[in-house]
Amino acid sequence: MNNKYFLIAMLTLLFMCLENSNAQNTKKPLSIDDLLHIKELKNPIISPDGKWVAYTVTELDLKEDKSETRIWMMPADGGEAIAMTGKGYSASSPKWSGDNKFLSFLAGKKEEKTQLWVLNRQGGEAEKITNIPQGVSGYEWSPDGKKLLLLLQDPKPEELTKDKEDDKKKKPIVIDRLQFKRDYEGYLDRYRTHLYTLTPGDSIPRQITFGDYEDKSPVWSPDGKRIAFVSNRTDNPDANSNDDIWIVSVDASFKDQQLRKLTTNENEDSSPHWSPDGEHITYTTILDKKAIWYATKMLAVIKVSEGSPIILTEKLDRNVSKPMFSSDGKSVYFILEEQASSIIAKINLSSKKLERIIKGEISISDYSLSENMIISLLGTSYQPAELFHFHNKTLIPLTNVNEDLLKDIQKPQVNKISFKSKDGTLIEGFLVKPINSDPNEKYPTILWNHGGPVSQYEYDFHSVAQLLSANGYAVLLVNPRGSSGYGQEFSEILFADWGNKDFEDVIAAVDYAIDIGITDPEKLGVGGWSYGGILTNYVITQSDRFKGAISGASEALYRSNYGHDHYQLYWELELGLPWENPQAWEKISPFNKVADIVTPTLWIGGSDDWNVPIINSEQMYQAMKRLGMETKLVVYPDEHHGIKKPSFIKDRYERYLNWFGKYVKQQ
Repeated sequence: MNNKYFLIAMLTLLFMCLENSNAQNTKKPLSIDDLLHIKELKNPIISPDGKWVAYTVTELDLKEDKSETRIWMMPADGGEAIAMTGKGYSASSPKWSGDNKFLSFLAGKKEEKTQLWVLNRQGGEAEKITNIPQGVSGYEWSPDGKKLLLLLQDPKPEELTKDKEDDKKKKPIVIDRLQFKRDYEGYLDRYRTHLYTLTPGDSIPRQITFGDYEDKSPVWSPDGKRIAFVSNRTDNPDANSNDDIWIVSVDASFKDQQLRKLTTNENEDSSPHWSPDGEHITYTTILDKKAIWYATKMLAVIKVSEGSPIILTEKLDRNVSKPMFSSDGKSVYFILEEQASSIIAKINLSSKKLERIIKGEISISDYSLSENMIISLLGTSYQPAELFHFHNKTLIPLTNVNEDLLKDIQKPQVNKISFKSKDGTLIEGFLVKPINSDPNEKYPTILWNHGGPVSQYEYDFHSVAQLLSANGYAVLLVNPRGSSGYGQEFSEILFADWGNKDFEDVIAAVDYAIDIGITDPEKLGVGGWSYGGILTNYVITQSDRFKGAISGASEALYRSNYGHDHYQLYWELELGLPWENPQAWEKISPFNKVADIVTPTLWIGGSDDWNVPIINSEQMYQAMKRLGMETKLVVYPDEHHGIKKPSFIKDRYERYLNWFGKYVKQQ
C-alpha cells in the first residue's frame, strides 16, 4: 500500500481510538457494567449494486437476561444506519438477493424453529418464506435471485407430527456413531444436514444431496447451474478430517445425484468460492495430515474441469481464511493471520505476487468484497470491531456503535512486547498497563493466557485485560509456542508436549515484566479460559510464584475426557489410544501434579460444556479441597463452553476481580 494512504488509515484509527492525556484525566475507569453494554458487530455483506452494506448488531438484554441480535443496513460509502429487524427476537445471516430486490435473514419468532424471512427493498414488513418443520440451518440466494439454496437437517419423526406436545417430549437417545457428541449440539445421531433448493412462493423444497453425510458451506456457481459444497463422504467420516469440496447439479435427484468430487486431498479442504467465469474455485486446504490442528491452513485454487490444485501460499507458512475471487477473476483476496494481527491480503494468480491490502496494528475478523470496495470488520487494541470502507487505497470508518459508551472511558496503554524464552526463542505478546500508571511504580500483574492453543492474541479489544487494567493491574497477553500466527513449527512444537515450551514462554514473559520494572514480583496472578485455563494449570503445578489463579473451562486428567469431550479423533491422532499409550496421556495431565499446587485457585465453567467438560474443574477442585488448599468451584448451569447468559457473564467478571483482589492485591 502507498505509504501516504497507509498513514491516512492509521491516523484515522488513532483519532478514533486514542485521546490525548489531558482528556484521559477527565474520564472514568471501565466498569463491568460498561463491558455488558458493548455492542458486537458481525456479518457485513455488501448489496449487489454496491450501494448498501447489511450487518448484525448484538446487545445483551440485562433485564431479560439474554442477548438479542438485529439486522441493520447503511450506505456503503457512509451515512445513517437503519434498523431492518425489530426488538423482541434475534435475527441472523443477512443476505441480499442476487437481483438486489430483497434483504433476507434467519429468525425464530415466538419459540418457533428458525425460518427464512425476506424484506422487500421497496418497503413493507418482513415476510416468512419457509415453514420447515425442523427449521432452516443456512441458505444462499442464486445469482439471479430466483431460487434459494437451503441447508436443512433431516427431519425427525416428532418434528413431522402436528402434535406440538409430542415434539416436546423427551425421547431415548440412541447412539451408534464413533463421534457421538459435540458441544452445543448434544448427542449426535444420523439425522444429517443436506442441500435443498426452493423457489420463493413454493412451500416444499427439493433435496439435491443425500446420504449419511454432513453437507456445509454451499456456494452457487455464477451461472446458477451448480453448487460447490464441503462434505466428508468417506466410509466413516467420524474417523478422519477428510473434508472435500464437491460439486452437484441443481437438477440432482436421489436417482440421479450428479455429484462430483473436486478435491482429493486426504485432509481438510474448505471455504470454496467460485471465480466470476465459473472455471475455477479457490479454497483453503490443510496438507499436513499428521500435524492435525497445528498444521498451516493454506490458500489453493483449482480448475473445475480438471481438478489439479495449485497451492498459492505454501511458502508463506501463515494461516489464511475466507478466500474470495476479485471481480475480474485475476486475484484472490483472503484474511491473513500473522504475528498478532489479522489483515486483508491478495494474491495475483498470474504473478503469484502477495500484496497486503489492509494492514497495520489491527485485527480483521470478517469482510465483504465488491467490484470496487472492501467492507471490513476491523478492531484495534483500543476499540471493539467496527465496519470500515476501503476504496482507492483509503480506509474510512463507517460505524462507531460503541462511541457513546467508550468516549468517557479511560483507555490503558497497550504495548506490543518481545523477549527471549528460556531456550532463546523470541516470543511476542502484549503488555496492558494499568490506567494512570506511574513508571516509577510496580503493579500487581496478571498473566492471562489465550485459548486454543492454536490461536493468538491480536491487536483487538480484550475485555478481561481492559477490565483488569481499569482495576489497577498490569496484564500480560502472551503468544507462547503453540500459538498460530508464527508458522507451523512454532505451533507444532506443542504436539503431545503441552505444558512444556508454552510454560517456559509465559514464565519468561513474567520475568520480562519484572525486569522492565512494571511488575511487583510479590503480586502475581494467572488465569485464562479453555486452553488458557489449561496453561494456567501447567503454570500453578510447576511454579509457586503466583498468589492467585483462575482456571476457566480447563482440562486436567486427559484420559477421563476420552469419550466425554468431543475431541476423540484429535486425541487419538496426537496421543494414541489411551489404553495403548497411557503414558502420553498421563504426561500432559496437570492433575497428576495437583499436590504441587500452592496457589489459591478458582475453578469455573459451564455445566453442559462438552468441549472442555466441567468434570476437569470438578476433579481439580476435589483434589485441592481434599489436600486442604484454598480453592473454590463455580458452575454455571445450562451453559456450554462459552458463557452466554448476561447475569452469568456479569458474575464471572465480578469473581475475576474479587479473586484476584483477595489473593493477588491482598486487599
